[in-house]
Amino acid sequence: MLHKHYPKYLAMLFCLFTTLYTQAQLTYPYPVKKFNIVLEKKPVQIAYMDAMPDSPRHKTVLLFHGKNFNGYYWKDVMAFLVKAGFRVIVPDQPGWGLSDKPELHYSFHLLSYAMNRLLDSLHIDKVYLVGHSMGGMLAARFSMMYPQKVEKLVLENPIGLEDYQRFVPYQTLDQVYQKEINATYESYKKYQQTYYPQWKPEYEQYVQAQADALKNPEFPRIARINAITYQMIYEEPVCYEWDRITAPTLLIIGSEDRTVVGKALLSEDDKNKYGQYPALAKKTKEQIPNALLLELPGIGHIPHIQDLGQFKQILLTFLK
Repeated sequence: MLHKHYPKYLAMLFCLFTTLYTQAQLTYPYPVKKFNIVLEKKPVQIAYMDAMPDSPRHKTVLLFHGKNFNGYYWKDVMAFLVKAGFRVIVPDQPGWGLSDKPELHYSFHLLSYAMNRLLDSLHIDKVYLVGHSMGGMLAARFSMMYPQKVEKLVLENPIGLEDYQRFVPYQTLDQVYQKEINATYESYKKYQQTYYPQWKPEYEQYVQAQADALKNPEFPRIARINAITYQMIYEEPVCYEWDRITAPTLLIIGSEDRTVVGKALLSEDDKNKYGQYPALAKKTKEQIPNALLLELPGIGHIPHIQDLGQFKQILLTFLK
């Protein structure tokens, strides 16, 4: 009769493996809290860090991570913001990091809705919003949907400065999934190496943060979510709506960044033609009503990692 209990035992083992996996992950710099929300009739826990300063300025900074990252890579930015007197909220978006990973119709609208609900649960009416890479696309959409919540906006090397549908060949969800399910530590590292003009050993921790998912018992589902969110980026451009952003906006752009979502699918000529961040940023700045552009020479896709000191000075000057 033992076979009747197999489903129960399998569920217990799965929970044990998941717990052991979670405990083995990289340590986040601040305590992780959970926010419960229902998305598409599914209960979802959103993990987030909420760092409070000793002497608060009564201002809150909300940080949105990129697609190949989670809240962990904001750790050094959080430290200097908290020291400067800001409250800092850093969520792992649903589908990323320590948050639940439900199969949903992922969209920038849905993620913005979830982030707005998180802020409401914390009774936060206004934020300084900072978004990097995919988080920049999300921050743009959030600013359009909830303009009353965004006091200032910072877009750090955001993707989506151009419409990828216009030149990147279409892939079906199954095709994207096959690439994601076959990912390895080496493939993650090779891609992250393109973010910097020169690779340094200290960048390895951010590859590890992404590669932790490979050890997750739920990795097939994570791979599918990675594929769905690739499609989200591809199918939901924000670059035609910059004029809807009303908050004072700072574009921080590394001059060496040439990121294109789906770049591997391009011809060599198109690889050199698209992803030209300096030119794209200038065009974007002209379309946002109240925008300032700072281009950082010699910096790639992640200014806050490659040159934290310069990023700190720029960000604090703008936020203060």
